[in-house]
Parts: sequence; structure tokens; C-alpha cells
Amino acid sequence: MEDNGLKITTGNNISEREEKAMSANLKYLSLGILVFQTTSLVLTMRYSRTLKEDGPRYLSSTAVVIAELLKIIACILLVYKDSKCSLRTLNRVLHDEILNKPMETLKLAIPSGIYTLQNNLLYVALSNLDAATYQVTYQLKILTTALFSVSMLSKKLGLYQWLSLVILMAGVTFVQWPSDSQESTSKELSAGSQFVGLMAVLTACFSSGFAGVYFEKILKETKQSVWIRNIQLGSFGSIFGLMGVYIYDGELVSKNGFFQGYNKLTWIVVVLQALGGLVIAAVIKYADNILKGFATSLSIILSTLISYFWLQDFVPTSVFFLGAILVIAATFLYGYDPKPAGNPTKA
Repeated sequence: MEDNGLKITTGNNISEREEKAMSANLKYLSLGILVFQTTSLVLTMRYSRTLKEDGPRYLSSTAVVIAELLKIIACILLVYKDSKCSLRTLNRVLHDEILNKPMETLKLAIPSGIYTLQNNLLYVALSNLDAATYQVTYQLKILTTALFSVSMLSKKLGLYQWLSLVILMAGVTFVQWPSDSQESTSKELSAGSQFVGLMAVLTACFSSGFAGVYFEKILKETKQSVWIRNIQLGSFGSIFGLMGVYIYDGELVSKNGFFQGYNKLTWIVVVLQALGGLVIAAVIKYADNILKGFATSLSIILSTLISYFWLQDFVPTSVFFLGAILVIAATFLYGYDPKPAGNPTKA
């Protein structure tokens, strides 16, 4: 009996070690995917919006709609997988969770509309700002998310988190500080276009913060899966996106078609944008705040290097480096969770 007990204990220890190893592998895999997705989306989007080609350029409003449709398809496939690859079960889940709960579904209309606006603003921002400046400035969404979390979720921030928000503000201010070296790129990026890009990023930060916290609030109040919620988000997003296409680009679409200017690079941008939400969902599940901060930092560094050496639309300055370092430090500090020192127990 003792031998059997020893075997069971040993087997449990091995299975626990395997689970920990698997969990660690999933953490770093999700980290790597997040770094790749974030960096490649920003760089390819920037390149696609500044590449000079014959014929009309693709419409960002149509790209947003296609990305939403791809996201819906991906989430339906994930629900199908969770339904043990049964079409009957999939149909029942979609019917019960979406069609039979119209009020729950309608709750997603508000964040979906804001996310659609945000996705369109990112195209505007990267049409007017280099990838490195955009990446660093967009980290202000940490500030807006924190403020909306405090006001909407009654979340309490610690001293380190408030300190990180102050450092973040200082870092972004340094990054946006005008310098003499920017005169060399003034022919390509005028002060006006840089201002448009900055306003687009700032608006996207506020919309990202509000929509993210609102979505988190809904997830905490209901038991529906993240994939079902993303299907609901994508459905409303497609509708709002199509309204945007009709209002802003209706004439161009009727003249040159919905897919005008699309090429391989455009489809890469669309697919990367569609996968963004799914990657973040995976990271939230498997990784922690420190790893997310590490991913953000790596993405900023890679975007800066590639913007300078490959896109050649960015000249880094000492002030920019100081700001970038402060933003990276603030990202880590915000996710830092100091563990209280354990009091020694008295015998």
C-alpha cells in the first residue's frame, strides 16, 4: 500500500511539473506572438500608408470592416472547437448566447462602436506619424485605462501605479518634444500632419481606455465566453464599419470598388489587425502584467530600429531615447506587484 501511495505521489509530482512547464511555454509563446503581432502590424500599416504606388490607395475604412469579418470567422471556429467540433452544438450555442439574449448582445454596441472608431484612427495616426513615435505615444492608453478603471470599476491603484502614470506622461511629453533633427523630415511630414497624427493617437488612447474597461465590466458581469463576446463585438463592428464606408468613402467605393488598391501587403495588415484582439485575449489568459510590459518594451525597441534602418522615416534623438526609456520603465512599474514581506511566526 505504501508503494502504491509513493507511486501516486510521484506521478502527481511529475504531472504538476509538466503542467508548470506547459504553462511557462504558453506564457512565452503568447509573449512572442504579441511582440510579433504588435510590431509587424504597426510597421506594415505605416509602410502600406506611405508606399507610393500607381492607382488608388486602399481605403482604411474598408480594411477595418474586413478585419472585423475575419475576427468573427476566427471566433466562430474557436467556438466550434470548444463545441467538440459539432455543428449542431455550435448552432445551439450561437442561437442561445446571441439571438436568444438580445439585451446582452446590445450591451456590446457601445464598445464595438468605439473600437471601430479607434481602428480607423490608428490608420490616420500611422499615415501621419512614424512607427516609433506612434508606438511610444500610444502607450498613453495605460493612463486612460487606469483612470477609467478607477472611475468605472472602483479599482484602487497603488503608489507604484500612480508613480508609473506620472513617469508615463513625462516620457510621452519628451517623445513629442520638437527637435532640430525633425527638420530633415519636414518635407515628408509637415507640422500639420504630425498634429493630425498626434490627435488621432490621443483620441485612440481615450477610446481604447474606455472601451477596454467597459468590455471588462461586461465580462465580469456575465458568464459568456470571450469568443462569444468577440463575435458580438465583431458583428456590431462590421455594421458600424460599413456605415463609415458609406458616409466617408461611398463615392470612392462606387467609382473604384470596395477592394480598390488592395494588394498582398494590404491583406497582411488586415489579417494582423483581425488577429490582434485574439492575441491579447490569449495573453490575458496565459501571461501576467510584467510579461505584457516586456512585450510592449520589445515592440517599441523593434519599431524604433526598423523605422530607422528600413523605413528610414525616423531619426532618433537623445530626447526621444529618454522619453522611450521612461515609457518602458513606466510600463514595467505599472505591472509591478510588490509582495509584502512575511512576518516570522512565533513559536
